[in-house]
Amino acid sequence: MNELPRRPGPTTRLSVTEHSTRRDAPRSREDRIITEEPLEIRLRWPGEDATRVWTTMRTPGHDFELAAGWALHEGWLPREGLDTVAYCTDAALPREQEFNVVTVSLAAAPPRLPSPLPHHHSSGSSACGVCGQSKIEQVLEVPRGPRWAGPQPTEDVVRSLPGRLRTRQRLFDRTGGVHAAGLFTADGTAVVVREDVGRHNAVDKVAGARLLAADPVGQAVLVVSGRAGFELVQKAVAQGTGALVAVGAPTSLAVDLARRSGLTLYGFTGDDRTVRYA
Repeated sequence: MNELPRRPGPTTRLSVTEHSTRRDAPRSREDRIITEEPLEIRLRWPGEDATRVWTTMRTPGHDFELAAGWALHEGWLPREGLDTVAYCTDAALPREQEFNVVTVSLAAAPPRLPSPLPHHHSSGSSACGVCGQSKIEQVLEVPRGPRWAGPQPTEDVVRSLPGRLRTRQRLFDRTGGVHAAGLFTADGTAVVVREDVGRHNAVDKVAGARLLAADPVGQAVLVVSGRAGFELVQKAVAQGTGALVAVGAPTSLAVDLARRSGLTLYGFTGDDRTVRYA
């Protein structure tokens, strides 16, 4: 009897040898590392066959959220929204890749088409957030969600947010190898937190979780565990989030986009300080 394909988990167990100045001899032990697997995203809508539009390296888990959130951030969701998100059932797929291909079916044609659609076979590493675009001009054309009109967090709340995010980083506790992103209310209450080997993937999963639950995607503040690059500001703007809080530094293009878009941007955020850039 043929075994069914096994869905990859978020962590992988393996044997390692540890060398330490605290011990006289190397020590063999078991370790857990974060799983990194490719995810291919295909896009389909009425009258159009499913077409591969992006491949990224990600931590398995919340794959449908990742695909839906990525489509939202790319500006490909029509007003009618999603139809379905599902693992691909293409008979030509190798069995070991069955859970590494997701098809996002739209209820209508996207407001802007992948360019050029039949040959738009882009790929990216777990560090790349805008790899689905083929031209610089397209990258700078940022999709914009409804602008956040609710309250913003105070600076006291902002400084507390990385710590609040950290308490929910379960995969990081086990592996030390993932980024995190979380949506929070203005008073610092966590709405949804996701982890992934790719910082942009974590943000996609956060947005996708809200989208698939039919909840408003934008919130008072998006918190990320790393730096604030252009691609993360781009996604925050596309969500309609009020503020982006980063543990690390922003980039010049990130600050410029935040200021032009009305997004509040904080960097170098910790318990004792934060720096407001926009």
